[in-house]
Amino acid sequence: MQAAARARLIPRRALFALTFFAAGCSQTPTPPAPGAPDLPESDAPAPPSFRTDARTAETYMVSAAHPVAARIGERILADGGSAVDAAVAVQAALTLVEPQSSGIGGGAFMLHYAADTGEVRAYDGRETAPAAVTPELFLKPDGSPMGFREAVGGGRAVGVPGVLRMLERAHDAHGRTPWRALFRPAIDRARDGFRVTPRLHRLIKGDAALRADPAAREHFFTESGEPLPVGHRLTNPALADTLQTVARRGAAAFYEGPIAGDIARTVRRHPSNPGKMTRDDLSDYAAKQREPVCVPYREHRVCGMPPPTSGGATVAQILGILSRFDMRATEPMSPRAVHRIAEASRLAFADRNRFLADPDFAQVPLAGLLDPAYLRQRARRIDPDTSLGRAEPGLTGRQAAHRQSAGGRSTTHFSIVDTQGNVVAMTSSVEQAFGAHLMVRGFMLNNQLTDFSFRPRIDGRPVANRVEPGKRPRSSMAPTIVLGPEGAARHALGSPGGSRIIGYTALRVIGLLDWGLDMQQAINLPNMTNRNGPTTLEKPWHAPYNRNTVATTAAGLAGELERRGHTVERARMTSGVHGITIRPDGTLAGGADPRREGMVLGK
Repeated sequence: MQAAARARLIPRRALFALTFFAAGCSQTPTPPAPGAPDLPESDAPAPPSFRTDARTAETYMVSAAHPVAARIGERILADGGSAVDAAVAVQAALTLVEPQSSGIGGGAFMLHYAADTGEVRAYDGRETAPAAVTPELFLKPDGSPMGFREAVGGGRAVGVPGVLRMLERAHDAHGRTPWRALFRPAIDRARDGFRVTPRLHRLIKGDAALRADPAAREHFFTESGEPLPVGHRLTNPALADTLQTVARRGAAAFYEGPIAGDIARTVRRHPSNPGKMTRDDLSDYAAKQREPVCVPYREHRVCGMPPPTSGGATVAQILGILSRFDMRATEPMSPRAVHRIAEASRLAFADRNRFLADPDFAQVPLAGLLDPAYLRQRARRIDPDTSLGRAEPGLTGRQAAHRQSAGGRSTTHFSIVDTQGNVVAMTSSVEQAFGAHLMVRGFMLNNQLTDFSFRPRIDGRPVANRVEPGKRPRSSMAPTIVLGPEGAARHALGSPGGSRIIGYTALRVIGLLDWGLDMQQAINLPNMTNRNGPTTLEKPWHAPYNRNTVATTAAGLAGELERRGHTVERARMTSGVHGITIRPDGTLAGGADPRREGMVLGK
């Protein structure tokens, strides 16, 4: 776009950003006074400031989904820790304060950018299926698939946790602070306690199944059986002991010995829905380093995680298809822009649902899916005025397409930049809220095996994402690092949200690179997604845990989209995008999603 035309867009974009959200959870702190405690007494999200622009810092920054975790990460960075050091400390803290979303009983994907070499590395800490499972894990005796609620609770759906092995592997490569020191802040807070936030209270209150596990019931409810009230100081001495053991002995203390024994027993001895995990499954777990998926988009390169998550490849396909259109000439979130994004998404999801799975078990045609000529061919299917309806995969294959069930809504994402310019984008999850609803030694176990296809075969053809021993279930997590024209990191971002993560992340990349928004403005965009079905638009809703009203006009696009042939649905879409921009001058600008209770901290 010509410079004059771009200049005319700036006031319009600023007005656009103000129209949609009052974004208020992020803040930049003043340095603590000498002798002050490491963490302030209040754990509540900051009062909304109704900012529409990103928070800035000079030297380091962390954007995370809970104030306690953000403050702990900020302190590690202030003391000279690396981005990976801070990630270890943030994840330990989130295990305590955001147990519904992630923790050491789950898995994660991490992208790391090294400022000295410009290299992007992808670390895979996805859970694995126990060795004793079969493809029929989620089939009833009559051969029909179980319902999601039947499968999710208890030991059946628990995968071998991967997050600690992954963090240790990344720390061995990129850490500066000793491993054991990184757990001290979370250990201290677990013993001292933290205040129950409105969001945590609401999720406990709305989850009747959480009472079924004795340890979870004792931890999350009062003696009279009521959910812990807002402001209650919640301690977790069992988690403090677990983290102390891991800090002292390394990740091996989790995967071998008494902790591993307790995990395996809890999974196998569930009274109504036992699983197959053994201590050998835990001791055999290995985190992996994989080649990131990096594709050009405009003048930048967008890097994401490769399979077994579908996130990086599907975001890359959406952007590759849209690169054939001049998105910069469209109004942000205009009917034309949303139509194009939705159509590109349905084409990408058609391929995702058929081909993407654990590459150690399935033939994933990643190069073909990302081939520029193939994406040009897919882009030609987009009509400017009419939706193509349900899309079919563009490549041929022997595998059956399978659309995953809804789930995975309680993931978390955090982004970190350290004083050296190293970057972490990490998405972590226990899958459903509170995972499998099983608590062991102070942490929640995941239910990630429900991310497999419940049907191993459809119409006689195998499903790529079927259950198999040792296999990693397909994910949608999409931690993303964007490199600038010169090859240096420019943006780090990602989101929770199940399979909608892909749409949430792609939209923010478009906002940053096509529409010239800053990180907070991009995060503030009203959500819209298409997973090769209805086009879903975010409806207005109130976020009681941070007192923000999400005042989006996205639902007002419905009429125009329906005239283009879209089936439109409206939903509350709880993204949790946390991102950081590294400006060309080296300063930092971060954003936190107003739909959750996160915070941006930096100096």
